[in-house]
Amino acid sequence: MLCYIQGMLRDYQLVPETVVRPGSFVGLMTLYESNYLRLLQLVPEIHRLDGCYRSTVAGDCDLYLEILERSRYTVTMSLSYMFTEDDVRVADPDMQVRLYLDGHLAEAMRCSGEHRHAALRRLSRAHRKELDLRWRRNMLLNKWLEYLMDQGHMILER
Repeated sequence: MLCYIQGMLRDYQLVPETVVRPGSFVGLMTLYESNYLRLLQLVPEIHRLDGCYRSTVAGDCDLYLEILERSRYTVTMSLSYMFTEDDVRVADPDMQVRLYLDGHLAEAMRCSGEHRHAALRRLSRAHRKELDLRWRRNMLLNKWLEYLMDQGHMILER
């Protein structure tokens, strides 16, 4: 059960794939809701941020966030690690996420294919058997957000 407690948003360690049947519309909406809550934990001031941000923690890649578009009811952002290959910076997973502020949902709109970070490769492989591309993309986002929080990442206003 998702709820507000004394002004703090909590998702009680929701594991979306065990709540509803994977690939169902209800399951996808539950996943979007969980993604939104996890993003608020990672980026508490998402409603006010604009521009580019970076989170650095020991033992993990730097996390980059850029607000791409903002409207009254949505925020579209990119979320990625950056790697250097042959002197060229490469964003991976180069994920584009749209937050629906009025519906308290977050959807992974786009995600790069093959991942350079070992944890992302494991997450992507674990969910390849799901039928729906949106389910896979958003499950990857959900698990990656959980991993980022476990690593200690947080994006705060400058």
